[in-house]
Amino acid sequence: MTTEALILAAPPARRKVLRREGTTGPVLVVVLVILALWYVAAIFMNWQGVTDAFSRAGEQHTTGEILLGTLDQERPVLPAPHQIVAELKKTVFGIAITSRRNLLFHAWVTLSSTLLGFGLGALLGIVLAVLIVHVKTLERSLMPWIISSQTIPILAIAPIIIVVLGSIGITGLFPKAIISAYLCFFPITISMVKGLNSPDLIQRDLMRTYSASGAQIFWKLRLPASLSYLFAGLKVAVAISLVGAIVGELPTGAQAGLGARLLAGSYYGQTIQIWAALFGAAILASILVAIVSSVERIVNRRMGVRPA
Repeated sequence: MTTEALILAAPPARRKVLRREGTTGPVLVVVLVILALWYVAAIFMNWQGVTDAFSRAGEQHTTGEILLGTLDQERPVLPAPHQIVAELKKTVFGIAITSRRNLLFHAWVTLSSTLLGFGLGALLGIVLAVLIVHVKTLERSLMPWIISSQTIPILAIAPIIIVVLGSIGITGLFPKAIISAYLCFFPITISMVKGLNSPDLIQRDLMRTYSASGAQIFWKLRLPASLSYLFAGLKVAVAISLVGAIVGELPTGAQAGLGARLLAGSYYGQTIQIWAALFGAAILASILVAIVSSVERIVNRRMGVRPA
């Protein structure tokens, strides 16, 4: 009997434990391999800088000293993992949360525009999807433009949005939210259109034989069938929305936000700070996706969908 068959044969509570135990080992191995390769890359890329520093100081050095130096540089080409962890610990727990030096302060600024942009993008994407599904003219006219809009590099359009909105007095949170919404509405629209069209033609015909109206078909058939597609799009969109908020902070010279943290690190050559901000963004995106997944589980449970 295969491992998957044994898991399926177990009770539901035990099944979750078995699945978790079955994935922990491979994930741990992959993480250890990545860390090992990272340390090797850090040693290789920082080696020349350490040897040059020793030469300028006129000091004698051994291979072991150079090796240790590559993992403890103040401004390395590639920081070692433990340096990034130390920077995260210092900037999150070692500084007051109200200080601009605290990474959580910058994360909150970026999160604010991310959530606003995600809300706007989700609303726009869902409305467009409903219109496209029910009005065939809009499907032919809107879909090509929606797809074409995503071919424009966000780094090119972000400064335009910032300048145009700034010229009419709109600054601060809203322009960054618009950039987030621009990025995240697309996956929601596409997934929602796919979901609303997922019921078979025979199912829709059956609803019509019961004299169901268009609104009843939408609420009782199309919408429930589209939820799994919608949440898949929302998970992608919430992560992209964070990227949009960070990109929106770059051309404005913002003083706060993860984008501002990245800019400050690049200006002063603080590579450890840059990587810490990147990891902070990755952690924040993971939390947002986990929240969307939790909402999906709650909705599925309320609808009576059994977990696999």
